[in-house]
Amino acid sequence: MSDNKAQAEGARWQMWPLYAAGFTTAFGAHAVAANLVFDLDDLANSLLYLGLLLALYDGAEVLLKPVFGTLADRIGAKPVLLGGLVAFAAASFLFVVVADTDWLWLARLGQGAAASAFSPAASSSVARLTRKGKHGSAFGTYGFYKSLGYTLGPLLGGVIVWMGGLTLLFAVMAVLALVVAIWAKVVVPALPPLPRARQTVVDLARRLSDRQFLGPTAALAASTAALSVGVGFLPVAGVDAGLGPIATGAAVSVLALCAAFAQPRAGRALDAGKITVERGVAWGLVVTAAGLALAMIPGLVGILTAAVAVGIGTGIITPLGFAALAASTPEERMGQTMGAAELGRELGDAGGPLIVAGVAAVATLTAGFGVLAVITLLIGADSARQRNVRS
Repeated sequence: MSDNKAQAEGARWQMWPLYAAGFTTAFGAHAVAANLVFDLDDLANSLLYLGLLLALYDGAEVLLKPVFGTLADRIGAKPVLLGGLVAFAAASFLFVVVADTDWLWLARLGQGAAASAFSPAASSSVARLTRKGKHGSAFGTYGFYKSLGYTLGPLLGGVIVWMGGLTLLFAVMAVLALVVAIWAKVVVPALPPLPRARQTVVDLARRLSDRQFLGPTAALAASTAALSVGVGFLPVAGVDAGLGPIATGAAVSVLALCAAFAQPRAGRALDAGKITVERGVAWGLVVTAAGLALAMIPGLVGILTAAVAVGIGTGIITPLGFAALAASTPEERMGQTMGAAELGRELGDAGGPLIVAGVAAVATLTAGFGVLAVITLLIGADSARQRNVRS
């Protein structure tokens, strides 16, 4: 019994650099994005260029995550993980060296491309290093630290920019990525690529169109869409209701914290057999849809309750969705699956705000929240239907 306990403890220590990698990609995305305008006065009058800088990081991830996920299966996850972290540090250090805002676009593109490598490599490593029946807890913890990066990025990034501008922020990110890379090099075991049967394009399409992939990925995309809308549009609703920046900022913080703390609890509940993936995902989507509906209520009460519900709902969905993908994927294709699932999340991240903004442009922001709530509820109903079919 003591030997088993020691092995489990060792496995947990091997996971910490992977959690740190998740924190790094989230921190890198939000720390810069939230503080560009404050440091770059010349960009404040160029919204198009500012929008390009914000889109480069996520755009690179959308295009490259499936590619690097497949590469992790082919050569092993650890080389892709380490290479991505080192590349992230190099892209960050590039801006420190040139110290010229005209080259900021290249640094952000490089960071996004590097994150596209180490993010799916980290999540596939989490899946492979976790024994069957414990994926919920592992992905719950991974999601907690990633959410922590999203939460602390704007705050810590703002403090760092205040102290030394964007140059200092990029220096901090370079050091962070290098430290995590060294930590992972020492602690994370090498997971050799497993023998794989030859896969044609038709085989890949068939596997990625299977219900076991599409169901969890659709839920993850819907949760990310709601989270992105909450972060982006709840402050707008607050301003429309006459609330100040403190109240709207608090609502976003509440949303992020609820999402962070719900993930480990949902994962542990799955591993303990208290919930199933289908039931948990369905309820998570219902709670998320309810949160979007609550956002239609004007005033502080509506915004805060919406933040709590969206945070809890998305926090339930995320670890369960990834645990379901890990359980249904052959280990030799884990990187490919995680990369494709991350692509689904990125599309949700972009699609949610586009849907709400599009509806708001022809109607109202309230209607935009309502439309996304209905879409989320429909996905939840489909998940519940699948649970009934299986039972």
